[in-house]
Amino acid sequence: MLVTQPSPLLISELAYPTHRGKYTSLFWTCYYFGAILAAWSTYGTQKHIGNDDWAWRPPSILQAAYPILQLCFFWFLPESPRWLIANGKIEKARHILAKYHTGGDASHQLIEFEMTEIENAIEMEKRAADTKWSSLVSTRGNRKRTIIAVFVGAFAQWNGVAVVSYYLTLVLDTVGVKDPDTQTLINGILQIFNFWAAASAAFLVDRLGRRTLFLWSGAGMLVSFVIWTACSAVIDNSGSHAAGLTVVIFIFVYFFHYDIAYTPLLFGYPTEIFPYSLRAKGLTVEMIAIYGSLVILAFVNPIALDNIGWHYYIVFCVFLVIILATTWFLFPETKGYSLEEIAEIFDGPDYRRRVEPGVYKEDIVFAGKSDAKDAEHVDRAV
Repeated sequence: MLVTQPSPLLISELAYPTHRGKYTSLFWTCYYFGAILAAWSTYGTQKHIGNDDWAWRPPSILQAAYPILQLCFFWFLPESPRWLIANGKIEKARHILAKYHTGGDASHQLIEFEMTEIENAIEMEKRAADTKWSSLVSTRGNRKRTIIAVFVGAFAQWNGVAVVSYYLTLVLDTVGVKDPDTQTLINGILQIFNFWAAASAAFLVDRLGRRTLFLWSGAGMLVSFVIWTACSAVIDNSGSHAAGLTVVIFIFVYFFHYDIAYTPLLFGYPTEIFPYSLRAKGLTVEMIAIYGSLVILAFVNPIALDNIGWHYYIVFCVFLVIILATTWFLFPETKGYSLEEIAEIFDGPDYRRRVEPGVYKEDIVFAGKSDAKDAEHVDRAV
């Protein structure tokens, strides 16, 4: 959790402006890379190691090794340029931006533009309000940001994914798939499928837009869960093998629609909508919503599945209707805006930044490119 909170913040600031959406989306997508290793190491040890005492140990040792690997590379991470500017370390920030955005050219027009925009945004935030926790609800724009962050965090768990992710064995039991080797094999294949789906969506966030992916995801999950629930009811009444196979197929269909939004955008979207001074606090609030939901569902899901079986899925069908409606009315599109410009979406057109005379987007050459599309997708100086 300590690593998860600051990681998307740093990635969003270090990424080349036109690549920001892809990189922040890929961050949580890599969760499935770890899930693939965990799933297949578990399958291999379960199938080939007869000693029960050692069947579970290699996967656990493998998972414990990765934090050690993280610690080794931790010392090579650069500092946040926005944090450096906010704390008066202007030249260090300029050097980091130049290193990652213009190949080390600190005098490049893009660096001048970014420095000016960040400095003005931070200065405006300092003048406009302090950065206490109460600032999350102090203005209409901040309240909307905070509500969205809470909803994204809660929706990521209350859409039904927690049932399948953590209780796949119980779900497969209800449709007649009870062989342990078959269950772990399905889980391994599912993780590879999830990684492919989430990574594909991460590369499309700037083409399709965040709002489009959220709406597509919500609609797809709702349809998948309704069919899944109906087939589970048929299995309960008739024991149909075909219905059981359909449920397994729609587990994959459901996860595809979950992966195209709630994996790549889980942290990427909230990171974008909060201004610098509230970004860390906003992500903290979202993580409280995520882990608070997980705590509740960890107690509720197994009891509900054990007592009412497939009828419990109806609860998530209702939640998915609520999620889809809330997304439609509340989630704005942030595609094509810089981190600083997104403030105008929430705080209105009067929230405008003053820039240095003569610095305009059409004058900026992006690392050797003068493509107008790149300029439009980065920063629009006013």
